[in-house]
Amino acid sequence: MAPEPEQLYSIANPLVTIDQLSTSGSQLDGIPADLESSLRFAGAQLTQAAGILLRLPQEIVAQAVVIFYRFYVGSEGGSFRINALKDVSAASLYMTAKISFVPQSTRSVTNVYAYLLSPSSLLRQCSTSIADKTKPDPESYYLSEGSYQAARNTLLQTESILLRSISFITQVILPHHIAMTYLQTLGALPPTPTPKSSALAARTLAHLNTALFSSQLLYLTHQPPALAVAAIYLAAREVGVNLSSAEWWEVFDVDREELGFLVVGLGSCEGWINGERETWAERSCPLTVEELEDEIKRRRVEEG
Repeated sequence: MAPEPEQLYSIANPLVTIDQLSTSGSQLDGIPADLESSLRFAGAQLTQAAGILLRLPQEIVAQAVVIFYRFYVGSEGGSFRINALKDVSAASLYMTAKISFVPQSTRSVTNVYAYLLSPSSLLRQCSTSIADKTKPDPESYYLSEGSYQAARNTLLQTESILLRSISFITQVILPHHIAMTYLQTLGALPPTPTPKSSALAARTLAHLNTALFSSQLLYLTHQPPALAVAAIYLAAREVGVNLSSAEWWEVFDVDREELGFLVVGLGSCEGWINGERETWAERSCPLTVEELEDEIKRRRVEEG
């Protein structure tokens, strides 16, 4: 990933290169591009769900999702056929929480993932069976002492592999706080909130959170200030707030071309997510290496 100038370090992230976007370790291992996108989405969902169960702040969860994405980009990055997304997701969340103000124990993380990977978890049930959901069976996600030690070792080993793969670059600057600062600068967040200003702030944050699940990896290809400006622009258009007649985004060093691309990207996230849910409505997306191999074999049989 390309480093950023030192003066911009406080609000800039390392971005992926064109070569890293064009080829990944998973594609080199024979995983189709559409399946790779689905696996990324499933990993982000798994990380988000684990963060909620661990009661972690959204900031920590979002940073873990970005770290998860970084691991799988580029030809020298991880491969879903070798590094199970469930393990990388757990390691990303564990590592991100460890260097924050809310560190989590290995037992807490392994217990949460044991539940999310069990048949009792909603993530493991297709949408057609959720209506017939029975009471969760605690035995399906119980970790014995031996199972815990094995899961703990896998977690720590994966964390080590993850750190080496991302060159120990754990910094993730999120655009959420930047967006709120920009809204205040534009005078859109008065000292006494109004219904429209509250709606504008809420929609801005909603777009930034949804962008975490984008198939275009927006958090890896664009800097936080640009993401913040695009989310504000789109939210203002939806809420009906006129920010300025001038090209205000240029004040924040974002040109019209980049803004247009990001607005389209943010606006398409919801439709793509709904499409993914329809794709996996009858079965759950593979979360383990074994399940992934079964899915690849199934596709080969269908293709003849």
